Amino acid sequence: MTDATVGGSPSESNGWIAYDFAIVRVVPHVHLGTFVAAGVVVHARRAEFLRMRAIADPAELQAHVPDVEAELLSRYLRAWEAVCAGDAAAGAVALAPPSERFHWLTAPRSDVLQCSPVHEGLCVDLDVALDELYAAYVVLGV
Repeated sequence: MTDATVGGSPSESNGWIAYDFAIVRVVPHVHLGTFVAAGVVVHARRAEFLRMRAIADPAELQAHVPDVEAELLSRYLRAWEAVCAGDAAAGAVALAPPSERFHWLTAPRSDVLQCSPVHEGLCVDLDVALDELYAAYVVLGV
């Protein structure tokens, strides 16, 4: 993973970037609490970085989570991606600063689409960190 350090403690002054991330979960039966990881959202406040990567293709969603309406879930995930991107078409929350949008997305909720608790990490490239987290938690299902 990108949070490994070699030869001393990392800091942002030597190229390391601190970030927070959460796993985007699909909870097909909220009353049971079981979930399938469908995406990852990464936020680095100092770098003003907020991005999400998720399974957005309805056919792929249907294969991962057969007990949901895949078209509707795909629209929800695309809406969350639009909020991350700051797309005004996503509504008022998309116009908030990145930190507020991240906290809105990761707030606890009882819905089919939820986030894991927020975790911390360090990396030198946020796009690479997002790709690695997506691969680990969504593709491989760690």
